[in-house]
Amino acid sequence: MAGIVVVFDFDKTLIDCDSDNWVVDELGATDLFNQLLPTMPWNSLMDRMMKELHAQGKTIEDVVEILKRTPIHPRIVPAIKAAHALGCELRVVSDANLFFIETILNHLGLRDYFSEINTNPGFVDEEGKLRIFPYHDFHSSPHGCSNCPLNMCKGLVIERIQAEPVEGKRKFIYLGDGKGDYCPSLKLGDGDYVMPRKNYPLWDLICENRLFVKAEIHEWIDGKDLEEILLGLINKISIEENAQFISPDCKLQTIAVSAHEAMPQALRVQQ
Repeated sequence: MAGIVVVFDFDKTLIDCDSDNWVVDELGATDLFNQLLPTMPWNSLMDRMMKELHAQGKTIEDVVEILKRTPIHPRIVPAIKAAHALGCELRVVSDANLFFIETILNHLGLRDYFSEINTNPGFVDEEGKLRIFPYHDFHSSPHGCSNCPLNMCKGLVIERIQAEPVEGKRKFIYLGDGKGDYCPSLKLGDGDYVMPRKNYPLWDLICENRLFVKAEIHEWIDGKDLEEILLGLINKISIEENAQFISPDCKLQTIAVSAHEAMPQALRVQQ
């Protein structure tokens, strides 16, 4: 059976907010952020904000405690665990930063479910302040994609994943919400799936340009929707793949399985 790669955006997809705004707002630095926003790229601004907050006496421990309170729909964690248990490879492709993402995933007990996190580098320096750098160095090696912000082209990340040497054909399911998720959606092909969050920028862009998206489109509204649709698609792909190995002399009876029924029994008991 072909492998299934599920690629998640992070902000407003896995979590129910923008992690950058969440930290800035919770640390009381919204006014300064808004003042500096017109003067520099978002990614560079976040690095500047971490310097300013450190100078004001905010510690990395303060940041961690705020990240632990990040809002997330209660069905997201079970959805990730179920998709992993069903044999999918899970990855993150996000314009947040590594420190924020790993802190939140570790707090939720989910870090080991993801084989890879593609995002802007973020680390604590020797002075104890968080530094955030662009995924693509837009000064020395710009990515040249007009659809994406200067610091990260998610489409290039998807192309790199698609080009990895693997046995058999993989099918991709991509989940996202923002403008930056449009470019990777265009990289998906027939047999792949894109799950845009309804009434968010990615959904709007896809609605305006449906003919450009080759993947099958399945919109979602909240974490409950995400869980049901994602597990339903995984089940659908599995049934289709298994059907290819059944002799033409055999009669295949396809049984519709709900997203909840698609979960392994152990996970359903845990819920």
